[in-house]
Amino acid sequence: MLQRRIPEWLRHAPVPSVRKFALLSGLEATMRGILISVFPLSMYAAFGDASVVSALYFLVGVISLLSGLAVPSLSRWIARRWMYSLGVSLFLIGNMLAIHGGKLAMFSALVLNTVAVVTIFVCINAYVLDHIGKRQLGRAESLRLFYSALGWTVGPAGGVWLMQIWAPAPFIVAAVAATAMLGVFWWMRLGNGRVIMRAKAPPPNPLAYLSRFIRQPRLVAGWLFAVIRSCGWWVYVVYVPIFAVESGLGQQAGGLTLSLTNGMLFVAPLMLNFVQRTSIRFAVRSGFLAAGVFFALAGVLAGMPLAAIGSLMLGSVFLILLDVCGGLPFLMAVRASERTEMSAVYASYRDVSGIVTPGVAWLVLLVAPLSAVFVAGGGGLILAWLLAARVHPRLGMSRGGVVLRQEGAV
Repeated sequence: MLQRRIPEWLRHAPVPSVRKFALLSGLEATMRGILISVFPLSMYAAFGDASVVSALYFLVGVISLLSGLAVPSLSRWIARRWMYSLGVSLFLIGNMLAIHGGKLAMFSALVLNTVAVVTIFVCINAYVLDHIGKRQLGRAESLRLFYSALGWTVGPAGGVWLMQIWAPAPFIVAAVAATAMLGVFWWMRLGNGRVIMRAKAPPPNPLAYLSRFIRQPRLVAGWLFAVIRSCGWWVYVVYVPIFAVESGLGQQAGGLTLSLTNGMLFVAPLMLNFVQRTSIRFAVRSGFLAAGVFFALAGVLAGMPLAAIGSLMLGSVFLILLDVCGGLPFLMAVRASERTEMSAVYASYRDVSGIVTPGVAWLVLLVAPLSAVFVAGGGGLILAWLLAARVHPRLGMSRGGVVLRQEGAV
């Protein structure tokens, strides 16, 4: 089996630093950021109907969810380093299909890219839990967002600009970034994680770790926070560009909006300081409430497109705050013996949100205009604010009542 034989140079690889993981995230942001506004516009151009696009995104979410849950089982037969490489390869194949163009090719490219993202996410999250201590997780998240800021800021507007010059251009740039990311991954020599030998016992039923997850309320709550936060991003990323086109603002408006929003990633370290000076609970609740209010307000202001988009942009700032701290309730509750399995469960939030958001949007669009999707998204975020009241007030705090600061060299 691929997992039995570990090369000597991987066995004695240096321990990766927080900064190296952040570098890997920066390349991934470039790879994905260039396409984040291109795919919704390309799908809308190919199919010409927002409700059809929602239905297709719903189907992609189901496929991606099943794929993500299968990664831990496959990892027992395929070494993690090869699983990660497979994810990047799927991304490259997807971009080649997108370059070809056409309805079927574009849909297939979206499927492959989404499956690739969840595969990469499961693997890299397991690596982070292997090598980064719990007290460093907050710092690792903020540094990851800071390194990702350039790709997420330049990518959306740049991708639309490249698409207008030559349709295949953004997919070619994303493929080059993916190749560079794979090179950095092998340069880091991450190997197969802490546990690199196959267990003698047969692999458990995939439902086994789901039942363990359900029996841990802290994990369930943390996962729900991630799902709802991701639903907010789905609404913002998929439907804001379409809203801009339908409102007469043009394709570039959607890409520029995403780029301006993602520029806030540069202040992620300052947001971490806010979390440390208050509490994880307060930051999570503040983020969900403010984002929900601004998203709902955007639906009310739909008759004034610029005002609506401005409200959505303000809401997205608080989604970035949730990116900094929203994952900590889950990550701080994971047991060391369940890293790979719970990483897969946690990664499923992307796919579940990718099912819920377009599914709800599709139903909403059957009876209401596109602006109603923003109201529905705001309602979901406000529900998360109510749920976050159950987060322990001292989560992440030391005995002295101060939020734990992230320690260790980079």
